[in-house]
Parts: sequence; C-alpha cells; structure tokens
Amino acid sequence: MSRILIIEDEVRISSFVAKGLRSAGFQPTVVETGREGLALATTGDFELVLLDVGLPDLDGFSVLREIRRGRHDVPVIMLTARTSIDDTLTGLEGGADDYVPKPFRFEELVARIRLRLRSDANGSDQETLEHEGLVLDLRSHTAHVDGAPVDLSVREFALAEAFLRNAGQVLTREQLLARVWGYDFDPGSNVVDVYVRYLRNKLGGERFQTVRGLGYRLAVRNPAG
Repeated sequence: MSRILIIEDEVRISSFVAKGLRSAGFQPTVVETGREGLALATTGDFELVLLDVGLPDLDGFSVLREIRRGRHDVPVIMLTARTSIDDTLTGLEGGADDYVPKPFRFEELVARIRLRLRSDANGSDQETLEHEGLVLDLRSHTAHVDGAPVDLSVREFALAEAFLRNAGQVLTREQLLARVWGYDFDPGSNVVDVYVRYLRNKLGGERFQTVRGLGYRLAVRNPAG
C-alpha cells in the first residue's frame, strides 16, 4: 500500500483527497504546514508527495526547492489554484514531477499519481547512464562530458536522461513532455525545443538530432561500439 504525503492547508480539500485516496487503496498522511511537510517528505517514508503551493508558513515552491536541494527524489505533484504558465514552469523547474491546477477531477489526480508511482517503480537501479563520452550520475544528478563536469538544471538533467535511455530512438515532443515534464502543455508550446537547445549548448550540438516532423533523437555515432 503506497504511502502518500498530502501537504495542504485547506481542510476541505485535504479531507476530500485523503478520503478518496484511502478508497483507492493508498495510505495518505495529511499535514497543513510547509515546514511539517518538508520534515516528513525528506524521511524516505513516503512514495509520493502532493504539495499545495499556497501554504501559510513556507510556500510550496520553497518546500519543493528544499526537498530537491537535499537530493531527495520522491515524486512530487503540485496542487495549486495558480494556472499561469510562469507558475507552472516555476514548479517544474524546481523539480516537480507534475502540476495539477485546482479545481481538479479526483479521477484525474489518481491517474497522475498511479502514473508517477508506476514510472518510479519501473525505474532502473543502475547508478549511471553513459553514451559516447556523456555520463549521467543518477544518484548525484551530475553530468560529465569527456570527464569534464557540466552543470544541468533539474529539467535539463531529466531530458538528457530520457535521451540516454532511448539512444538512437526518435522521441516525439509529446513523449518528451510526458516523460520529462509530466504535464499537458499547450500543443503549441516550444518548451521541448528550448530545452533541447540548452542541452546542445551544454553537451554538444551534434549529439541531438532533429527529425523533421517527428521530434529528436540522441545520435549514435559508433553503433558498433
């Protein structure tokens, strides 16, 4: 039974979500403040965190930032009444795995929770990914190119990881959005293209090939090796 931490100060919402999660077979724990939530989220006792942005003492963005600063990789889904693209990007850039605006349908929330838990459970236990001089350390979230360290943001690292796990395969923009951002952006959003450009600048432009009309792929220059 997966343990879910709910950090939400609106009792009406937290009670509704907790009751629904119990009925769905989860084990929820509810706290109402950011500081208490941060203390529990970093214990390793929970499989997923539902985090509200508008908390009374420490806002959700700050809680998320501290969770990720401590190198804790627990999946975090943010719940908020804020729906602007700036707030969405702030949450995702801070390391959120998904972003659900209020009001939301409970069925959609459960579906997103199950998706995140399934993705986490199916993750590999390997500690590093390597491809033609590019090395990602999955535990420390550090990157090296030909032995030299390269500073990547949380989203840049996640995007690079998606490419390395699928070297030589074409990944569509929709696939990359789902795997890296976990959020249904406007189909017209160019966030994937922007971040591929970031990776090209930092990791080498020749590594990431544009497949016109489809998406991108990590080039395999030495298929025999």
